[in-house]
Amino acid sequence: MRLGILAVGNKLPDWVAKGCAEYIKRMPRELPLLVVEVKPEPRGSKTREQLLAAEKVRLQAALSSFDRLVVLDERGADLTTVKLAQRLEDWMREGGDTAFIIGGADGIDEELKQRADCMIRLSSLTLPHAMARLVLCEQLYRAVSVVKNHPYHREG
Repeated sequence: MRLGILAVGNKLPDWVAKGCAEYIKRMPRELPLLVVEVKPEPRGSKTREQLLAAEKVRLQAALSSFDRLVVLDERGADLTTVKLAQRLEDWMREGGDTAFIIGGADGIDEELKQRADCMIRLSSLTLPHAMARLVLCEQLYRAVSVVKNHPYHREG
């Protein structure tokens, strides 16, 4: 099984790229994690709907090799790390590659949200996209460590 983070945006600070690279490197060989940057639509005089529609096309192209879609959204399920680990373990049993989508500045197209197998949120706080990407990389690594009984995650 493969995990992918499809994130609308580019030109992230070096510390985000380095942080994500560290967690990607720590992932086990049987559960590789990759980050795919999806180009944001230039704003210009376009409406929000036009921006989201253009980004949806790019996201759909990047999603073609994934079987399961998880959208990060502020209205998504509020999971603990242990609950995320349980979901990850279920997905591993079911098989199929899983993509996590982090939308751009204007969010994610409603059609993609409807198509998602589930929606989760990282925080009740609004996070910058770069921070969301890094937090998701870390939480996926942490969830894997829970599944594998690795001491990285400590309860209590």
